[in-house]
Amino acid sequence: MASRTAKVNRDTLETQVTAAIDLDGSGKGCFDTGVPFLEHMLDQVARHGLIDLDVQAKGDLHIDAHHTVEDIGITLGQAFAQAVGDKKGIRRYGHAYVPLDESLSRVVIDFSGRPGLEYHADYPRARIGDFDVDLLQEFFQGFVNHAQVTLHIDCLRGKNAHHIAETIFKAFGRALRMALEDDPRMQGITPSTKGSL
Repeated sequence: MASRTAKVNRDTLETQVTAAIDLDGSGKGCFDTGVPFLEHMLDQVARHGLIDLDVQAKGDLHIDAHHTVEDIGITLGQAFAQAVGDKKGIRRYGHAYVPLDESLSRVVIDFSGRPGLEYHADYPRARIGDFDVDLLQEFFQGFVNHAQVTLHIDCLRGKNAHHIAETIFKAFGRALRMALEDDPRMQGITPSTKGSL
């Protein structure tokens, strides 16, 4: 299998983001974004997805974390799209249920070539530490739009905001891992996005 790696730089008036990924890594994460809670969540994606992630970002955090979080999602989405390439031989679909104490989340992903997000998570509070929970949906929307995937995220139950977020990101990592796995029966075949597979 060819190397499935990518490195993307994104520069805007508000942010400068670099994301490097290896889809066949060992789960290593290296982060310097100025948004510690997001780094904690991205580390879960790396560990549970067995994806090496290196994300460096500088943004207008003196205003708030919105642009930085959204642009990290966009940049990672672009990197995934590049690293996946023509999708030959992958499973295409992935799903995972992950619990953490009282919380349980389900994530289902399709490397469909079409962006679509269904995000259903009710948090009991608006902030986790200094982090605005609304930004989690912004992260996933940016990712979906640029990775060109269909992503369904459902928190099925939960009372602790941190646990809810963590189950979502762990399940996201696990779903990515399944969808991106080599499928021997699909060797050399690009999964259809027109409905036949």
